[in-house]
Amino acid sequence: MEATIAMNDMSPLPRDISHEFAAFAANTRFENLPEGAVEAAKKSLLDTLGVMLAASGMEPAIQPILGLVRENGGTPEATVLSFGDRLPAGATAFVNGAMAHGLDFDSQTPWGAHCDSSIIPAVLAVAQKRGHVSGQDMITAIAVGQELFIRLRCNVGWHMDWNLSTAIGCFSATAAAGRVMGLNPRQMAHALGIASMQSSGTMEQIFGTGSDLRGMYAGFTAQGCVNAVLLAQRGMTGINRLFEGEAGLFQVYFNGEFDRSKMLDGLGSEYLSAGMLYKYWPAVGNAHTYIHAAIELMRENEIALDEIAEVKVFVGDFQQRMCTPLDQRQVPGTLVDAKFSLPFLVALSLAKGGMEISDFSGAALTDAAVLALAKKVVPVPDPSFNWTAKLPDGKIEVSMRDGRRIERLGADVPGAATKPLSWDQLEEKFAACARAASKPVTAANIETVQRTVRSLEDCADIGAVITALS
Repeated sequence: MEATIAMNDMSPLPRDISHEFAAFAANTRFENLPEGAVEAAKKSLLDTLGVMLAASGMEPAIQPILGLVRENGGTPEATVLSFGDRLPAGATAFVNGAMAHGLDFDSQTPWGAHCDSSIIPAVLAVAQKRGHVSGQDMITAIAVGQELFIRLRCNVGWHMDWNLSTAIGCFSATAAAGRVMGLNPRQMAHALGIASMQSSGTMEQIFGTGSDLRGMYAGFTAQGCVNAVLLAQRGMTGINRLFEGEAGLFQVYFNGEFDRSKMLDGLGSEYLSAGMLYKYWPAVGNAHTYIHAAIELMRENEIALDEIAEVKVFVGDFQQRMCTPLDQRQVPGTLVDAKFSLPFLVALSLAKGGMEISDFSGAALTDAAVLALAKKVVPVPDPSFNWTAKLPDGKIEVSMRDGRRIERLGADVPGAATKPLSWDQLEEKFAACARAASKPVTAANIETVQRTVRSLEDCADIGAVITALS
């Protein structure tokens, strides 16, 4: 591709970074990938498959989406996990994507935000549409998508305004799906431009209460990315100056705050995706240090719940939003709200001494012991816990009726960069999720999928994995 792109007979402009990204996505081969990127891609696939299955059986907000795509029908190109419906690729990605983030149990980068819940449903859908996609091609596609997401995530001036998981996630998922479909660099660049129509979603959908969208947003992204790839394949053109144009994404969404050189430095040879994080608990990532603090505090001390007078949670900027408005956070009205409520999550962790998928059911929202504790949780602003370059630690302090005060810092949590989940832990998580599916997966099929994904580079056709889970 030419080094510059002429527009409207004006002086040539430097090639937009979208074309660099497109060339990377289209030209990367499995042999180019370092071991860490390969491992991250395989782990992300297994982890995301698991959380999709669990959501199929545990998140009621999936039903309107499933009902809509069933009503619309269409060419049977891909499979909805657990439910088994065969639908058009875009519609399948819509449902599977909604399930991928529906429980907030999906993976995240060390800097927060979610890419796998859009990437995996998109690549699975187009892989089935294309047919006979190898494990090596699947690994390559996922690695490409993850790398683009992280390079964008870490090098734009984000002010907690746009939801990065959707605003930039659409480009990573499109690059990944385009790689599966074999788009060339020019088609890939057009697909990224087409996908920009899906680059949207503000953090209000994350911070607000009472909405199902916080859990469902990845479905919209995955569906849009599949459509972008298929349209580019059919010849639709995109946007030449997608990111760096006068009204491009970087100017409009990030006030011109971006570091082009860091986005491109080592692209194709150095992979940050090896640091992907996989959740140990089914709740928003910024709460995990507080969950850990609460669980460990109960493990280390003999505490009767009815003797607790007050629970202080020391919160930075992002966590404060998980406590506001306090009365609604203490008594969440939906399962999605419960997973984003710091008072509820801390209370649940104290009451249960742990946290399992089964703790988030309709009955959990009316658990008297948990709700009584949640009303005792008081947020204490503390800027030392602000979300900056990494997910922050968490601190809680429990005051007892007899005057004792017990505090605990949550750090180095299971699933953190300092304590990543092993393959064995991920397989245990996958098995628990698969058993919670709308159609529980058999023990034999669980073992088959675990074994296949762990050695995915040797898999001739990814379709075998889907068949085992449908």
